[in-house]
Amino acid sequence: MPGHENNVVFLPVEDAARGAVAALWETLRQEAGAAAQRDQALARAMNSAVLMHASFGHALSHRLAIKLSDHDVDRDELLALIHGAYTDRPGLLGAAAADLEAVKDRDPCNTEVLTPFLYFKGFSALQAYRVGHWLWTTGRRHLARHVQSRISEAFAIDIHPAAVMGRGIMLDHGSGLVIGETAVVEDEVSILQNVTLGGTGKETGDRHPKVRRGVLIGAGAKILGNIEVGIGAKVGAGSVVVTPVAPYTSVVGVPARPVGKPHTALPGVTMDQTLSEPEYMI
Repeated sequence: MPGHENNVVFLPVEDAARGAVAALWETLRQEAGAAAQRDQALARAMNSAVLMHASFGHALSHRLAIKLSDHDVDRDELLALIHGAYTDRPGLLGAAAADLEAVKDRDPCNTEVLTPFLYFKGFSALQAYRVGHWLWTTGRRHLARHVQSRISEAFAIDIHPAAVMGRGIMLDHGSGLVIGETAVVEDEVSILQNVTLGGTGKETGDRHPKVRRGVLIGAGAKILGNIEVGIGAKVGAGSVVVTPVAPYTSVVGVPARPVGKPHTALPGVTMDQTLSEPEYMI
């Protein structure tokens, strides 16, 4: 049976993701319980953030509502709003679970799901964006803009609610990240801090990058214009990319140019930042 929290019914996520969400929720609860036992100073926090809730959706809704509430839209209003998104689009919970697993698997400083759920602003900002995107696509665009603004203020991350983001995405650190209105980021992409997926300043309409599956984008990279970064490509830190990047190609520099091939098929998953046969020297 679907769970009932605060008189809101959480519908089940799609069949392919239901088991993953349930397994992640059980892991999250176990990690929170262990953290509370290890340090009694965290007992109240673990109970409030995880253990008191009946489902992953309810816990995530509560966490985002606390982070994003302000004078204009308070916590209870946001909680109802996020509940509405998860009820209408159950797949959002499957995407959140995939994102959380991605952080656990790819971030070398973290081996659990509890820490990113509680503290990593890249994960929180991405889940808040998903709610804003739901608002945007259902015609509630001023409220979507409000959520976008609060994400920027709370997390220093600016993702336009019309942008399209896949699943299993890691926004590592996240600070200074900007993703424009017509950008597309596909599944299993990893993006480090201070990255811009922006326009060139001269165009209207479809004007932002299309980042394909498994891409890794290094810190400080700027990818500008309606260009494609092909599947399995890698963009080096500090690069400025203004022309398309072929699949399974590494580019670096200002402007960026090809310098080799990634060692792995999907560097966004493996986080392998090395190059084979580099054509440049630092």
